Amino acid sequence: MSDAIRILADIPAAQANAFGDKPAVEVEGRTLTYAELDRRADRVAGLLAAAGVKPGDRVSWLGRGSEAFFEIFFGAARARACLAPINSRLAPPEIAFILKDSGADLFFVTPDFFDVAQEVVSQVDRPIRLIGVGDSRPGIESYEALRDAAPAGPAHTPVHADDVLQLYTSGTTGLPKGVRLNNANYAAFLKLRTQVEGFDYGADDTVLIVMPLFHVAGTNISFAGLAAGGRVIVMPEFKPAEVLRTMQEERVAHIFLAPAMINMLLQQPEIASADFSALKTIAYGASPISEALLAEAKQRFGCGFIQFYGMTETTGAGSYLPPDAHEGELLRSCGKPWPTLEVTIMDDGGREVGPGEIGEIAIRGEIVMAGYWNRPEATAETVTPEGWLRTGDAGYRNEHGFFFVHDRVKDMIVSGGENVYPAEVENAILGCPGVADAAVIGVPDARWGEAVKAIVVRAPGADPRPEEIIAWARQRIAAYKAPKSVDFIDALPRNPSGKVLRRELRKPYWEGRDRMVG
Repeated sequence: MSDAIRILADIPAAQANAFGDKPAVEVEGRTLTYAELDRRADRVAGLLAAAGVKPGDRVSWLGRGSEAFFEIFFGAARARACLAPINSRLAPPEIAFILKDSGADLFFVTPDFFDVAQEVVSQVDRPIRLIGVGDSRPGIESYEALRDAAPAGPAHTPVHADDVLQLYTSGTTGLPKGVRLNNANYAAFLKLRTQVEGFDYGADDTVLIVMPLFHVAGTNISFAGLAAGGRVIVMPEFKPAEVLRTMQEERVAHIFLAPAMINMLLQQPEIASADFSALKTIAYGASPISEALLAEAKQRFGCGFIQFYGMTETTGAGSYLPPDAHEGELLRSCGKPWPTLEVTIMDDGGREVGPGEIGEIAIRGEIVMAGYWNRPEATAETVTPEGWLRTGDAGYRNEHGFFFVHDRVKDMIVSGGENVYPAEVENAILGCPGVADAAVIGVPDARWGEAVKAIVVRAPGADPRPEEIIAWARQRIAAYKAPKSVDFIDALPRNPSGKVLRRELRKPYWEGRDRMVG
C-alpha cells in the first residue's frame, strides 16, 4: 500500500497519481478508472458543500451496488462528512427509522428504490433531498447532473477523529444502532490488513465483491482492493452461476463469501469443470461454517482460505485463521488476533479466564468503533472503560492461542451472514391476531447456518396459521428477519423475573451438536 494513503479519503488521489486510467471499479460492464474516481469524488465533495453539508453531517444511501457508491463515499470523506448506507433488504418502517436517526438531509437512491424512498421520506419530519443515481423523476434530482455541475470540493483536511462510515446493525431492543467508524479505525484497518497472511492484496489482483456494500465485509474488501491499486468488480446481486462465470472469465484473485454463499456455489453443476487457477484466496466469515462444508470447499476451489472473525463494531477485524492453519481441529477455530490487536475471554465480572474456559470474547485495539450514534448507554454497555469491546459471543481459546466460538451470550441469530435480534422479530409478531405471546430463536439450517423460528402461544380460542404469522411479520420487517417456521406451545418457559428462557427453547433443535451456533 502506498505511503501516500494515510486514511480512506487519500485513496482516490494517491491511486490516480500512481495508476491513472487503470480500472478501479467495474459494475455490470461499466468501468470507473482511478483518475475518474478521483475527479468524481472531488465533484461530490463540492456537491455536498454546495448543499450545505458540514463536517460531521451524515448523508445516506439506499440502493444496489454501484460505482457511484464509491464516488459518494470518498467525496463525503473528503468533505469530512459521513456516509450512512441503509440495508436495502429492510422494510419501509425500518428504513424510515434509520433515515430519521441518522439526521441525513441528502438521500442518494438507485432507481430500484425510488418508490420506497419517496414513501419513507414522507414519514420523516424534516426536509430531505432525494438524489437519484442513474435516473431521476419528479421529486428526485439527478445525481449525475448535480455531480457534473458541482464546483471543486472544499479545502477541508480530514482528520482521524472524523466519522467516515456509519453502518446500522440490528438492535437488542428492536431498533437498529448506527455504528460510527472513523478515519482512525480505518487507518488501523488499512495498515494491519497488510500484515495478515492472505489479505495483502496486490495491484495486479482482481477482487470480486459479492457482499452488499451496506455490510462491513462488502466495504472492507472493496477498500482493501482499492488501497492495493487492484481492480474491484462489484456484483449487485449474488447469483451463484454468474459468480462462478465471473470468477473464471475475469481471473478473480480474491473474494469474500459468507458460508451460505460457499454452499450455494458448491451446489452449482458447472463447478465440476470450473477453472479457478487465478484464485488466490477465499475469505469467509459473517457466520460460522461447518467443517464438512469447509473441507469440501478447500478441495473444490484449490486456493487458500482465510477466516475473518469480527464485527461491524470492530471495523470487521478481530481474529483470523490463515490459509496454512486450515487443518484438523483448527477448522472449527476463528483463529488468532490480528497483529497488534488484543483478543481475550472474559467472565461475567470482566476478568480474563484461562485456556479451555468458556467466557465472552472481547476485542481491544484501534479498530474498536467510535461508538453507537446517539446511543451513549448502548456504547457503555458494549465497550468497557478499559476499551474492551464485548462481542456477545461465548467462546474459549486453546493452549496455543487459537480462539473458538461456542455459543452466543446475546440472543442474536446469524442467518446467511445477517444479524437478527429476536426482539425486533417478536415486536413484529406480537400484534398479529391470534398471537398471545411469542419468542424467537435460531435453529440449525443447512443453507443459511441458522433459520429464524417463532415459538408462539395462541390467544384463547384462536387458531392462527403459521403462514399468517409469517406474512404478518414480512409486512413489518425485512424478509430475512421474518420467521421461516412457526411452532406452537402452551406457555413460554420463563425465569422468576419473567425473562424467556431461550436456551430451553433452543435445546431440542441443537441436541447432539458441539456448539449452539450454526
